Amino acid sequence: QVQLKESGGGSAQAGGALTLSCETISIYILNIGCLGWFRQAPGKEREGVATVDRRGGVNYADSVKGRFTISRDTRNNKIYLNMTGLQPEDTNVYFCAGHNSKTVACDVKSIRTPNYRGQGTQVTVSS
Repeated sequence: QVQLKESGGGSAQAGGALTLSCETISIYILNIGCLGWFRQAPGKEREGVATVDRRGGVNYADSVKGRFTISRDTRNNKIYLNMTGLQPEDTNVYFCAGHNSKTVACDVKSIRTPNYRGQGTQVTVSS
């Protein structure tokens, strides 16, 4: 059974930085064609944040371009989301997610409907 285990998150001041990490459990990371992050607060719309595909191609939501960076460590089966220039509007629950669809692109739109997802980690940014 594929599991995604997140760590990181927490609180930061506006302008600060946080890094989230996600480990793929019981599956080699490159066996998941598309990995990334979406964020969603309870009762709110889900927003894809960033993705990385099997070849290392990345995609970002316009709201985080230039501030967030997604990266991958294939040796340790992890992906990371390095978040800088945090703003209060980045406050949300962040979920690591993945899918193996061969019919849609690996991007912030498709990561919103993943096959796999983690438990979520809270990020709170204060002004």
